[in-house]
Amino acid sequence: MEIKLARTAGFCMGVKRAVDMVLDIAQHKGEEKIYTYGPLIHNPQTVELLKKRGIIPVTDLSDVEEGTIIIRAHGISPQERKVLQDKGLKIIDATCPRVGRVQAIIKKHAARGYAVLIVGDREHPEVDGLLGYSSGHGIVIGRLEDVEALPALEHVCVVAQTTQSSEEYAEIIKKVQARFPDVVVFDTICDSTEERQSEIRNLASEMDAIFIVGGKNSANTRRLARISTAKGIPTFHIETAEELDRISIDAYERIGISAGASTPNWIIERVVDHITGRLSQKRRTLKQRLINFWLLTVRTDIYSALGAGCLAVASAFLQRESLNPLAVLMASAYVFSVHTLNRLIDRESTPFKGSFREESYLRHEKAFTVVAIFCMFISLLSAYLIGLEPFLVLSFISIVGALYNTRIFPKSWRFRKLKDLPGTKNSFMAVAWAVVVAVVPQVDVDIVVKPSMMVAFLFTFTVVFVRSALSDLMDIQSDRLMGRETIPVVIGEERTRRLMEGLSLFLFLLLAVAFPLGWTSTVSFVLLACVFYMWICFELCDRKAAFSAAVLNGFLETNYVLAGLVATVWSVFRALFLFRMVP
Repeated sequence: MEIKLARTAGFCMGVKRAVDMVLDIAQHKGEEKIYTYGPLIHNPQTVELLKKRGIIPVTDLSDVEEGTIIIRAHGISPQERKVLQDKGLKIIDATCPRVGRVQAIIKKHAARGYAVLIVGDREHPEVDGLLGYSSGHGIVIGRLEDVEALPALEHVCVVAQTTQSSEEYAEIIKKVQARFPDVVVFDTICDSTEERQSEIRNLASEMDAIFIVGGKNSANTRRLARISTAKGIPTFHIETAEELDRISIDAYERIGISAGASTPNWIIERVVDHITGRLSQKRRTLKQRLINFWLLTVRTDIYSALGAGCLAVASAFLQRESLNPLAVLMASAYVFSVHTLNRLIDRESTPFKGSFREESYLRHEKAFTVVAIFCMFISLLSAYLIGLEPFLVLSFISIVGALYNTRIFPKSWRFRKLKDLPGTKNSFMAVAWAVVVAVVPQVDVDIVVKPSMMVAFLFTFTVVFVRSALSDLMDIQSDRLMGRETIPVVIGEERTRRLMEGLSLFLFLLLAVAFPLGWTSTVSFVLLACVFYMWICFELCDRKAAFSAAVLNGFLETNYVLAGLVATVWSVFRALFLFRMVP
C-alpha cells in the first residue's frame, strides 16, 4: 500500500497571496462591506468560508454602491476597472503578479500594432481580463485547430494563460511559427503551473490511480485531471473527501494525490486521511491493526491524554519526587476532558469541520460529551485526593478554561472571547498543561516555587507550545480562513519557525545545565531526547510531507510519550544501579 501526495499540491503563490490579502482586510473591516469581483478563487468551500467572514462575491455590480471591492487573482480588464472606479468603490487589487506580467506584455505589443494571440480557455476570467488589454487586437486560441482558422497577420505576439498546459502551448507555438514568420513568443505559463503539471505526469507513471482534488470549475484542476487521464491511468477529479464514498479504490495499491492551485490544504489532508483509512482496512495484519488503533487514539484525543500522563511522569522524576499515580490520572483526565469539550462546544467557529477528528466526534457526540464530563470529575477528584490546594488550583484553571470559549467581552469589541485574543490558543494551552503537569501535584508538597518546579514547568510549556504551533503551522490556511488567532496567523510562518527554533534551543540549554546547577535530577539529561525529537518534527512537518494530518499530529504528540518513557527507563536503571551499589 502506497499513498503519494504531490509536493506541488495546494495553493499557488498567486492564490495564497490573494486569500491572505482578503483575510487581512476582513480582520479590520469593522462594519464596512467587502466584495470580491467574482469568486476570489475557484474553490466553493473556500468561497463559503470567506462568506462567513463577511466577504461577498458579486458578478453584477448594479447592487454595489459603496464599500471595498477586491479584484481576484485572475485579474480584470481595464474597462471593468473603469466601471469600478466610476462607482467610487475602494479597489484592492489582488491580481496575481504573474498575470499582471502577461497583461503588461499584451498592452505593450497591442500598442505597437501586433496581433495578440492568447492561448487559453475563452470562458476563463483570466483570459477575459487579458483580452481587455489588447485594444481589440486580441484573438483567443483554445485548440490547435484554431491556428488554421486565423486570418493573415503581419506582426504576431503569442502569450498563454498562466495555467495553460505547457505541452499544448508548445504544439500551438510550433504551428503559429510555421504560419507567421514574424512572431514574438512569450513563455507566460506560471512556474508553479509547469511544476504541478510535470509532477502529475511523473506521478501518473508510478501510481495505479490518481486523485485530483479541487473545484470542478477550476481550469487548472481540470487540466491536471486531463494530463493524468492522457497517461492512461484511472483518474478521479473530486472536490471533497465525501465524494470518495462513491468510488471503489480496492483495486489500487498505489495511489497518487494532487490538487489544483486553488485547493486549500485542509481539503487535501481530509482526502489523504480518508484514502489512508480506506486502504488500511484492506489489510488486517497485526501491524496494520496496531497502526489503525494508534490513529484512532489520535483522532479521539486519547493519545493526547496519554501524553499528558507521560509528561506528569517526566515532571515528577525531574523534580526528584516520587511518582504519584493520582497525578498521572489527573493530568490525563483533565487534558482529555478540556480538549474534547472545547472541540464540541466550538466546532462551528474553528476548523473542526473538515478536520481529521470531525467524523469520530460527530458520530459519537453524546458519548464524547458524557465521557468528557466524567473525566473532568475524575481529574478534580484526583486533585482533591492529592490535597486541598491542588484541588483549588485545578478548579481555578478549569473555570478559566470554561471561559476560554465564552463571550465575556462586549459585542462592540473585535475580540469577544479569550480565544479571539492573538496567540492565546497556543500560549493558554501550553500554560494549562504545564500547571496541571508540573505545579498542581507539587502544591500540596511545598507551596514555595523551587527551581526544579520551574524547570519542569518550562519543559512542559515548551514541548506543548512547540507541538501546538507546529500543528497550527500545518493548518495555517484553515486558521486564517476560520479566523483563529493562532501564533502563525499573528506573527507569520517564518517568525513562527524562528520562535520554535529559539524555544527548542532554550530548552536544550536549560536541560543541559539544570542538573549541574543542582536544580533537577539527572533525568534532565535524558529529556534532551525530546529536543532532538522536536528538531526531527521540524523537518517531518514540512507542509508537503506525504502523510495524512492524523499521522502528522500523532508524530507530534509522540514527543509527550517519549518524555515519560525515557524518564521512566532512566529512573528505573538508575534505581537498579544504586541498589547494586549498596553493600
